[in-house]
Amino acid sequence: MTNVDKLAVQIISRASRERPADGLLREELKAAKLPRTQSRAVAELVFTWFRWCAFVDQKASLDKQLREASALAGRFASEPDTFSTDELRKAVPEWITGELELSREWLVALQTPPVLWLRAKRGQQRDVVREIGNCTHGEGPLADALEYHGEKDLFREPAFQAGAFEVQDIASQIVGLLCDPKPGSTWWDACAGEGGKTLHLSDLMENKGMIWASDRSEPRLIRLKQRTARAKVFNYRAARWDGSAKLPTKTKFDGVLIDGPCSGVGTWPRNPHARWTTTLNDVQELAAIQQRLILNAAAAVKPGGKLIYAVCTLTRSETDAVADLCSPLLSGFAPCPLPAWPNVPPAASARIRIWPQSFRGNGMFVTAWERFS
Repeated sequence: MTNVDKLAVQIISRASRERPADGLLREELKAAKLPRTQSRAVAELVFTWFRWCAFVDQKASLDKQLREASALAGRFASEPDTFSTDELRKAVPEWITGELELSREWLVALQTPPVLWLRAKRGQQRDVVREIGNCTHGEGPLADALEYHGEKDLFREPAFQAGAFEVQDIASQIVGLLCDPKPGSTWWDACAGEGGKTLHLSDLMENKGMIWASDRSEPRLIRLKQRTARAKVFNYRAARWDGSAKLPTKTKFDGVLIDGPCSGVGTWPRNPHARWTTTLNDVQELAAIQQRLILNAAAAVKPGGKLIYAVCTLTRSETDAVADLCSPLLSGFAPCPLPAWPNVPPAASARIRIWPQSFRGNGMFVTAWERFS
């Protein structure tokens, strides 16, 4: 085995629910200090194995399984039609069949390495493309979404250091566009994490008005502060919020975004290890948390304001079921129609489900309500 193969096998053998492969991969690659090309090769091998591990001989050694998985990935890339839909069903755990339709299109998307998406700051798309190269851009409302297919370490690029672009999946960018915040308005990014959507909301607001960004994790808010400083985002305040009825501010908002914690099924093409560590019990527990977040945060929406719920998952329990349970409990609210999007299957006007095959990014569910009193 080469050193690349050995490190990949080591990471695969140590990955677990408690130590997810993506995090372990970052740690091991940082410690190994490999050349960038070798680091990328290790990552590709690890993710390839988790995409195809259910198809290989489980009794064989890990290095042999790795070679078999790589061969399957190569065959799939060149001849996807040689895999039947029934065969591809092995790419997901059995419990998921009760939560969503296993269409061939989705299964194929799961086995296809995802695109790396960037978001250029408004008005800086052409400059970013010129500086970093190897980009193609979207059209219309997604003109700032850049598909990057180069080899550079983007985080070292001067344009990134200057805040001209962010690494952000295209489905997450669509969420910000669906929020449609206006310059001078007030918004609350209630589950902000490290601030990807906070940065997008601020850009759409032209750095005017006010955004409250909250999360239950203090380290994430520290990271958010670093990102906002680099991106020159000044129209925000950060505060910890644990999801309870005690809100971090008495401010009433034009819009509240609940980008809730979820099972992450929509990210399975990008994070294949999660397919084998996520359980139905996780989905059910998270659905209860999501309902609580929506109902508690609703109190912060002013009349005429919007409450938007988004999750990067596709399970019925965390999407339509949550919306169905919350709607009758949201007194003074009504479903808020969302604009139609190309490549997005028809749905109820206040709900949008984005599949990974729609834009070659993450899967996402979005629904919205408007407060009328």
